[in-house]
Amino acid sequence: MGQSGKTPPKVAVLMGGPSAEREVSLVSGRECAAALTGQGYEVVTLDADRDLCRRLGEISPDVVFNALHGRWGEDGCVQGLLEWLGLPYTHSGVLASALAIDKQRSKAAFMAAGLPVMHSQIHAKSDVMAGHVMAPPYVVKPNNEGSSVGIYLVPEDADGPPQLAPEMPSQVMVETFAPGRELTTAVMGASAGQPARALTVTDILTDGWYDYDAKYKPGGSRHVVPADIPKDIFDLCMDYALRAHAVLGCRGLSRTDFRWDESRGADGLILLETNTQPGMTPTSLGPEQAAAVGIDFAALCRWLVEDASCNR
Repeated sequence: MGQSGKTPPKVAVLMGGPSAEREVSLVSGRECAAALTGQGYEVVTLDADRDLCRRLGEISPDVVFNALHGRWGEDGCVQGLLEWLGLPYTHSGVLASALAIDKQRSKAAFMAAGLPVMHSQIHAKSDVMAGHVMAPPYVVKPNNEGSSVGIYLVPEDADGPPQLAPEMPSQVMVETFAPGRELTTAVMGASAGQPARALTVTDILTDGWYDYDAKYKPGGSRHVVPADIPKDIFDLCMDYALRAHAVLGCRGLSRTDFRWDESRGADGLILLETNTQPGMTPTSLGPEQAAAVGIDFAALCRWLVEDASCNR
């Protein structure tokens, strides 16, 4: 980038959008835009709205950096639009994005590949509130949101079923609770002839439930990088994350989350889900892992842009 006589590529950074994770996406977008500007790119930030197609046509970028989180930006919708427009973009494509954000369908893909997951079911919201649909403890969450949006933990001694917020969808996932430590591993996908690479393992420490605030508010969680865990568990996280990335067909950066019940050894390691649009904020896990293995934030953003393409 920035070589004399060459026009730097124009990068449109998509951010914000209409999802429940809008505010985090705005922070991700600003951080990525600043890093890419420092790398010599011509950068335009774009708060995604219903006029996105026209605005992209006016900007005419060489590459689209997708910093959107949640529905519409992470579920294959915007990826399909970018394919239609012929604009190279970062991260995963249409199919991988749609599959990963659908927790039940991605779980089926993981199970078929021999990856360990917890039992779960899809139920009507009204049924979940009317009575226990499975024996506690269990977790209730939207089937197609990320970042711990709308998660309810129903403990073993619960007096009754959870009363879900009005904004919860009409169909929700109910999943057997997986006890233990929160672990996560980011993967940089195959690029320029190089194989996909699992970065490291982070142990996420919180004072309570690892919810939306714990993920994104300063001080909400503490990250131990690399995780101080037995080598066999560390290696399994790296292996499972690579396999999950491949099973879903992910591209660019992904991150796979785990729960580990220490009392059960390797049998206690459970894959929760894979995120195709990991956060790119100062407290985000993916950039933190990249830095831990010698890839600074600007270099990570540059790699994502260089990896961008259509037909992903």
